[in-house]
Amino acid sequence: MDYKYIEQLLERYWRCETSLQEEEILRSFFAQERVPESLLPYKSLFSFVQEEKDENVLSDKFDAKILSLIDDEQPVKAKVITMRQRLAPLFKAAAVVAIVLTLGNAIGGAFSAQDEAAVPASVANANKTSEGPSVAKADSLHRDSLQHNMSTSPSSITK
Repeated sequence: MDYKYIEQLLERYWRCETSLQEEEILRSFFAQERVPESLLPYKSLFSFVQEEKDENVLSDKFDAKILSLIDDEQPVKAKVITMRQRLAPLFKAAAVVAIVLTLGNAIGGAFSAQDEAAVPASVANANKTSEGPSVAKADSLHRDSLQHNMSTSPSSITK
């Protein structure tokens, strides 16, 4: 008997060019009891699928057990999220930023106090400005008083 068609299907099968119907033809061919010796090595490959299909079938008890575990009776409820819950991450982030800034200012103040304590008194006094009114303020007060005196003096009124 000539098995050229089966050999052609096998060649196409190895190149992944067979259709599902052609693969079914190969499975049914190799499921027979009498297979030529030249094709006998391929029999286990194609009969394996059928043997496994028969062995690994789940029983009806399995389906019943799984369905009993699943409770579809409870309706799905939408979870209500308040505005407070929505903004909670933002509040947390703002609190972290506030803490970091507060700690940064406290640490910075501690370092500046240490720096002032380390500077000698003569250098610190040289860098400070003199106490009292500033020169610009004194000039402005002097000019205002002169203008006020001129406008109220009797000699300016008679002229």
